[in-house]
Amino acid sequence: MDAAARVTSKGQVTVPKVVREALGIKEGDEIVFRVEGSRAVLARTQDFLEIAGSIRVPAAKRNVAWDEVIRRTRSDRAAIRR
Repeated sequence: MDAAARVTSKGQVTVPKVVREALGIKEGDEIVFRVEGSRAVLARTQDFLEIAGSIRVPAAKRNVAWDEVIRRTRSDRAAIRR
């Protein structure tokens, strides 16, 4: 599917309705632009709540404070670099 849009003087573009419908983009959704060579790819970003539970988390890593997750990650990375 091809759809055209015009860039305004402020650098804004309205995503055509057919594209919004095809990607399921609704008001308030966030989108991401990825530049690939001389092209840009537009995609709807996933709502993290939609993907909650889709990745199995080992029991030892559940219910851990975020600060602890960051501390462990930094510690693990430091150990790898040694």
